[in-house]
Amino acid sequence: MSIKTDNQIKLSDGHTVGYAEYGDLTGKPVMHFHGTPSSRFEGDNPDLDAIAERQSVRFIIPDRPGMAFQIGSPSPPQATPTPLWSCRQVRPRSLCRDGAFWRGRFVASCAWKIPQRLTNAIIVSGTAPFGLPGAKESLSKEDQQSYSMADKVPWLFRLFLWKFARDARKNPASIYSIMANAPDADKELMTQPGVRQAFEKMVVGAFEQGARAAAYDWALIARPWGFSLREIKMPVDIWHGDADTLVPIKHAHILAEAIPDARTRFFPNEGHVLIVTHFEELLQIATGRTS
Repeated sequence: MSIKTDNQIKLSDGHTVGYAEYGDLTGKPVMHFHGTPSSRFEGDNPDLDAIAERQSVRFIIPDRPGMAFQIGSPSPPQATPTPLWSCRQVRPRSLCRDGAFWRGRFVASCAWKIPQRLTNAIIVSGTAPFGLPGAKESLSKEDQQSYSMADKVPWLFRLFLWKFARDARKNPASIYSIMANAPDADKELMTQPGVRQAFEKMVVGAFEQGARAAAYDWALIARPWGFSLREIKMPVDIWHGDADTLVPIKHAHILAEAIPDARTRFFPNEGHVLIVTHFEELLQIATGRTS
């Protein structure tokens, strides 16, 4: 087992970004952009680490870049947040060279900005830009309210997250309230010790430096991405479970329609956490070992 969760790199603007590495630390790099609320601990599952090591993959998860205040590891505040596509600023020269997958907006931004550095790009259970028809409307009323609050009344949303983080520190089991409306497939996955370990560490890790960064991350989802998906020149794989209630499958269809060379794959009766059930195949596709 080769897990390093306290790595840091210093960017040219003086900020420090934390990142975790799993699997074979000398293997082929694959970037994973975590969800919300989450952090670099999203891959802290011994089962996933063993798969990455067996496939000779260096599985890299950075804390969220471009934050006003950084998720996870410490970084001084920015007067002007880095643009959403700033994934190119987040890695040493080798990091974003091969595959990238998971959250839609960051994978898409890499595919748009630095396609020459990627072997493959895979959006797994990702959201579509809320400005596209049907994207925001397909979310639950509760999620629509949360994103609107994060964008329009950030101080109130930070207060809400601060309370959530405080309760999580007192009682880690309270974080499972996030999964209250998750499909049965995801709730079943949460009974696995490795999945529970990663889930608890990644959510608590999102609030290592307080609630401001996580609140800003929520707001980013609600705002324009800063580029058109139609400008993406490389193929993008889009994977989604048709039972996903956290990000409805409508988002996958919207992404597929907007990205010129999109390749979709839908999973019957599966939920949001496809990374756990299809991790090995995701790594193979991300590294170009299968298609």
